[in-house]
Amino acid sequence: MLNLISFGASELGALGQLALLGALGFSLAGLLLALVGGLRGDARVSEAARRVNWAVFALLTLAVVVLEVALLRDDFSVRYVAEHSMQASPLWVKVTTLWAALEGSILLWAWVLSGYAFILSLTLRRDALRPWALGTMFVSLLFFVGVCATVASPFTPLASIPADGQGPNPALQNHWMMAVHPVLLYLGFVGLSVPYAYAVGALVTGRLSDHWVVVTRRWTMVAWAFLTAAIVAGGWWSYETLGWGGYWAWDPVENASFIPWLLTTAFLHSIQIQERRGLMRSWNVWLIVLAYSSTVLGTFLNRSGIVQSVHAFADGPVGAVFLGFLALLLVLGVALAAWRSPLLRDEADPAAPVSREGAFLAGNWLFLVFAFVVLLGTLFPTFVEFVQGRRDASVGPAFFNAFAVPLGLGLLLLMGVGPLLPWRRADGQSLVRALRPLLLAGLGAALVAFVAGVRNPGVLLTVGLSAYNLAGLGLLTVRAARQRRAGLPTLLREQPRRYGAYLAHVGLLVIALGIAFSTTYRQDQQVTLNVGGAPVRLLNEDLQLTRISREDYPHGASATAHVDIDGQPFLSRVNSYKQAPGQPFPAPAVRYGLWGDTYLVVTSIDVRGQWASVRLIESPLVSWIWWGTLIVMLGSVLTLTPPARAAARRVPAGLAPATD
Repeated sequence: MLNLISFGASELGALGQLALLGALGFSLAGLLLALVGGLRGDARVSEAARRVNWAVFALLTLAVVVLEVALLRDDFSVRYVAEHSMQASPLWVKVTTLWAALEGSILLWAWVLSGYAFILSLTLRRDALRPWALGTMFVSLLFFVGVCATVASPFTPLASIPADGQGPNPALQNHWMMAVHPVLLYLGFVGLSVPYAYAVGALVTGRLSDHWVVVTRRWTMVAWAFLTAAIVAGGWWSYETLGWGGYWAWDPVENASFIPWLLTTAFLHSIQIQERRGLMRSWNVWLIVLAYSSTVLGTFLNRSGIVQSVHAFADGPVGAVFLGFLALLLVLGVALAAWRSPLLRDEADPAAPVSREGAFLAGNWLFLVFAFVVLLGTLFPTFVEFVQGRRDASVGPAFFNAFAVPLGLGLLLLMGVGPLLPWRRADGQSLVRALRPLLLAGLGAALVAFVAGVRNPGVLLTVGLSAYNLAGLGLLTVRAARQRRAGLPTLLREQPRRYGAYLAHVGLLVIALGIAFSTTYRQDQQVTLNVGGAPVRLLNEDLQLTRISREDYPHGASATAHVDIDGQPFLSRVNSYKQAPGQPFPAPAVRYGLWGDTYLVVTSIDVRGQWASVRLIESPLVSWIWWGTLIVMLGSVLTLTPPARAAARRVPAGLAPATD
């Protein structure tokens, strides 16, 4: 076994670069073999392409391990290590520095991509789609490995080796979530390459029946779950680290992760219609092409320097090549879809507006409009700068919220009634029968919230629509239990896909309530406290500063304000790092609660330890966002669980089993 520890400094970097060049060569060979196998219909050549992918994965794994060893050994002969690490950094920071800057993050992306391709190579059926799906994955691999091996290599050597490195970005070492959030994001972004590859394979071969969407659903669900977790984890990092008490600011890089989430969510819903009714074939192709392309757009925005964001990397050499790759993906998808447009026509008649298909179609339009509005608001300042040369244009949260609130409420409305409507067409009686119990539940919940003191129309609507959706899910479950004469545990075992989806929807409702209450009823006040002074009343809480302490670390220092809030101790710190002297990084103290959080952050602190200015924030139901995400994840796992074999059961005549 290769012993990397015994390698010298210069040898280690050379080994990493050699691994990248080898992976690049094998990616090119794999692409050529896949094309030949697909064009000739030669299963042996396709099999060779499949095995070549294993070599790419192995070499990229070696490259990742080499870079981690270089970081852990403080090998400053490698430029990436010298520019983004330092000897005094804690162990976990050195490990996560792999993806803390441009070159390392692209290497991680390429490695995750090769991992997905490796798993795909083990699971692909031996059919006509296999060489083309593999070939499409090799196109992505060729691009990302090529970028790593050339313009953004993390193994570029330094002629003059410094005694110590410059250290990582302080904002990325201020909270352990940076060890989790980027990895989840890449797993979500890169995971969409697989359904995109299947779509390209189906378009090339003309096999646009239901097979490709059935196989793709699981891959898409995995990517969607990772992307959901990544977005919320990023919000938690912002909440815990930036000291503003919020979790979402419609930042350009935040938006870049939200756009593919919207498109992927629409795709997951519309493939059900193709599976059941043979409809929305063109929708599904376009949605997955746009979803995967939007991940590359997000990567371009994050790494090109054209947008200003706390999450973005500095200007780098990869902006133009990412823009070119984005164009390639779009042109490839558009050209193939245009070529196969006759085969993308739906088998059945168009759905009636008032039907289950019609509700799904309306939901897709809302998702698409939502994604377009977010994209428009994100890129508008860049367009203004490009056309007029102005750098002062901006689009703030007010613009996004003006569209997000009605679009989100519209999606909640459709989400509740859609599954209760019959296929093909619903008459007036069916619609009223489906809506009556849902509306009664929604009106009742909104009335209870109004009596409890809620007056904001948007929050009242969110409460009402959440109850309306819960009533719909309850009705569907009760109906299925009666038809199948089974309890909930049996239904979960026999139909995990359906009830996992129900559980995921419940989680999204919990998140929606958390967002509505925490953004609308958030309270925020500041005060300066003196050590040993009398308690100060703030937001119905008594605050008293008991002392200020200071700790020094090899990589920086922290000053901690010890504050009692209603007799409970809070320790809110301000960290400083050697890489950014004089620049404070807050570490708020948060008391999490089911009905609301108490959030304390130090805004300034006396170097002599006599006083501190603090900001107190009370946010109701913030924790529901985090708990709702866990429910979504549980639901996602359940949808991927194989169903148990249903026991034979007598079903009354005229009662068919509930449909997905």
